[in-house]
Amino acid sequence: MEFLTADWLGTPAWFWVAFLAIVAILTAFDLGVLHKEDREMGIAESLKLSAFYIGVAMLFGGWVWLERGGEAGMAYFTGFFIEKALSIDNVFVISLIFTYFAIPAKYQYRALLWGIMAVIVLRGLMIAGGAALLAEAYWVLYLFAAFLVFTGIKMFFAGDQPMDVGNNAAVKWISSHMRVTPQLHDQHFFVKVPDEKTGKLVRAATPLFLALVVINLADLVFAVDSVPAIFAITTDTFIVYTSNIFAILGLRALYFALAAMVHRFHYLKYALAAVLVFIGSKIFVSDFLLGGDKFPAWISLGVTAALIATGVGYSLWKTKGQAEADWPAPAP
Repeated sequence: MEFLTADWLGTPAWFWVAFLAIVAILTAFDLGVLHKEDREMGIAESLKLSAFYIGVAMLFGGWVWLERGGEAGMAYFTGFFIEKALSIDNVFVISLIFTYFAIPAKYQYRALLWGIMAVIVLRGLMIAGGAALLAEAYWVLYLFAAFLVFTGIKMFFAGDQPMDVGNNAAVKWISSHMRVTPQLHDQHFFVKVPDEKTGKLVRAATPLFLALVVINLADLVFAVDSVPAIFAITTDTFIVYTSNIFAILGLRALYFALAAMVHRFHYLKYALAAVLVFIGSKIFVSDFLLGGDKFPAWISLGVTAALIATGVGYSLWKTKGQAEADWPAPAP
């Protein structure tokens, strides 16, 4: 059992084994017990299940704090809060995708589950690539930081442009290179249908598969912001990956509650823009104004939490009594 104590990416292997075991157990329990059958999830159930996932993430963060120290623990919580807040924007995009493909609510959870399983792998590849780049050249972190500042400023001044799902390049490519059925076939991603010419049964994708592909591509776009943001907080690969994945794991549960009231979080994007600018700027402050001393982790966590809480609170207050049909909200 010596491999469990061996160092892997700067962290003992047993930490990774414990984390992956938790993810596997949660996923199996979710799919095999809670949602063995496809059904629509209500807002109350969505909130309860989301609270459970957040609770597990908080307990894991407490374990990291005890085992790795306060600095690692605060870095984990900061990364978790940033990714959780960024996921609210992701929820709005996912809602648009499901609406475009006319996916009933009872099939959405299964698509989200398989999508998140793919995200676990894709995010892992992106984080591994980022860690490898930083290990070879520290100055790459300055590129991440500059990108976050630029993205934050751009997000602050950008208008609300909904995603054009119909003109998505992936949708066009799949539709032109694969057989796609015009209607859903329950929870199936692929089905066999009669060929128009020969009459033989051939495999064809369903709209549910197209929705799954577009959701994963949308997540990659969001990961371009969130992954550099967490690397700007810490270069510890274990902290970056676990905080990222735990935030995403609970997204499918939270989706059904947020999708019904996502219009109430319109002004959160300004808080997220400020968070990205702050996280990116602190790299330059730490290296060029503090002489290379690390930016205090408790300040990073405190400022991040305060900005996100302010954004949520202001959004809920500003949009009080506003119906979804009134979207988008007026400028502040």
